[in-house]
Amino acid sequence: MIKKVTNLKILSIDTSSKICTVCIYEDNNVLIELNNDDERTHSQKLMPMIQKAFESVNLTLNDINLIACAKGPGSFTGIRIGIATAKAFSDVKKIPVVGVTSLEGLAYNLGSSGLICSLIDAKNNNVYYGLFEFENNELKNTFILSSDNIENVITYIDTLQTNYSSISFIGDGAYLYKNLIVSKLSNKFNNITFAEDAKNLANSISIAKAAYNKYNHGEFGDSNSLVPTYLRACQAERSIKNPENV
Repeated sequence: MIKKVTNLKILSIDTSSKICTVCIYEDNNVLIELNNDDERTHSQKLMPMIQKAFESVNLTLNDINLIACAKGPGSFTGIRIGIATAKAFSDVKKIPVVGVTSLEGLAYNLGSSGLICSLIDAKNNNVYYGLFEFENNELKNTFILSSDNIENVITYIDTLQTNYSSISFIGDGAYLYKNLIVSKLSNKFNNITFAEDAKNLANSISIAKAAYNKYNHGEFGDSNSLVPTYLRACQAERSIKNPENV
């Protein structure tokens, strides 16, 4: 049985997007964050980045109490790289692990309180989406995690029974479909806000924040508990099933 600890030190990894990002996080404080924005080199850059992060704060893997990892949706290859690394560390050092969806990580970029919708562009008018309720900078409720056509997502939000008069959108999908969202939902919500560009990608810090709260609620496990959240088949699987529609 994995026991909880105090003075929690987290190694957080996010390789689910075009940016490879690593941070070391201790009791709600960021000790260091490193980023690499070349998606093609995640597999080559991740381990050196982790090593550099440890050296910068004079720590080693032996000092880490929890591994946090973005588990998707996003780049299928990137997700696999991050999860494989997190699992290996967890197995070798018997460190508990927490998987965080990229959509939840995005929402933690805004945090605070209220209704937050994370949208990640999935091409061809489709998005990965998550709708969350936050209270006092902590996730209180997840309404849905899925993928769909943006029109269907907007319809879902429009028909949702809620007492909120405002909603915040975040993610590259929110930026892409901003005008459509405002035109369709302005009658339901008095206030619709969109995250600034700098917050529209999940990162290792937001993943660490989410993992920290999950850990404090007992939501952690061993390496077997960490599985990808793709929300749709990968390109190769879609090609096999529908060769004419890819």
